[in-house]
Amino acid sequence: MTKFQQKVYGALKRIPRGRVTTYGLLAKEVGCGSARAVGQALKHNPDAPTVPCHRVIRSDLTLGGYSGSESGADIRRKVRLLKQEGVAFEGGRLANPKQLFRFGA
Repeated sequence: MTKFQQKVYGALKRIPRGRVTTYGLLAKEVGCGSARAVGQALKHNPDAPTVPCHRVIRSDLTLGGYSGSESGADIRRKVRLLKQEGVAFEGGRLANPKQLFRFGA
């Protein structure tokens, strides 16, 4: 595991159950200018869902990917994990924007 991945996974652990953040907000938190780099780190998370990469969504508040997929069984699993935590999506977007977690806020 790289130092960058360690930083990303450490920040992920601070996102409370029932909340989500965006790839961009997570990138900013770890001092990275690239939401895509964060996405790549999440894609290789060896400890999902214990290290909750399912709690990261796109900045437009849509679901985004999971385990390197944007459809199929992996996305259904992400939806199921979030639903178990009380996070719902309506019309493809986060139903309650108040569930968006901003680091340091």
